[in-house]
Amino acid sequence: MSPSPSISPDTATTATGTATATATGSDAVRPASAPEPPPTPPAGDTPAPLTPSTLRTIVRELAERPEQWIHHVRLSTEERWYRRLAADEDHEVWLISWLPGQSTGFHDHGGSRGAFTVALGELEELSLGGPEQGLLIRRVPAGTTRAFGPEYVHDVRNTAVGPAVTLHAYSPPLSSMAHYDLRAGGLVRTSEEGPEQW
Repeated sequence: MSPSPSISPDTATTATGTATATATGSDAVRPASAPEPPPTPPAGDTPAPLTPSTLRTIVRELAERPEQWIHHVRLSTEERWYRRLAADEDHEVWLISWLPGQSTGFHDHGGSRGAFTVALGELEELSLGGPEQGLLIRRVPAGTTRAFGPEYVHDVRNTAVGPAVTLHAYSPPLSSMAHYDLRAGGLVRTSEEGPEQW
């Protein structure tokens, strides 16, 4: 898959006044106020993916309700800690904690659309902006939400002095993630992982 960024300029927003590591699939927990999952659709009737804008709304609204997720947060010195909070036919939501120095490396989302918001702390996001822009580095402070399309490749890292906590939504639910090295000629795909490794 060629790493052509598909984030639009209006997909980075900051909520004013608002303040993939090891976990098992059995940790999946639905937030208390989230609706029950929809009935399983008939075979061959796969629900349409949610838009990046809808995913942005999901994570932003969840970040504003810390009572639904703050008690799940754990910190791991070994690597980023994560836990799936919700899983539906059309999307899933993850909670991730980051200690200083922890990062994802460049990766895609296996064709899923996505969004993440920084609920606590601050992160940095790296992506390629095309031949004219080169490497883009964005500061992502608490209250900021990023949303992206199915071809987006980025590296997210904690370069701050304290921990960070983020909420992520993907649609359809993640089925794979490829990892990349940034070299002189651009991004080079180096590996791929699937849900059995999460």
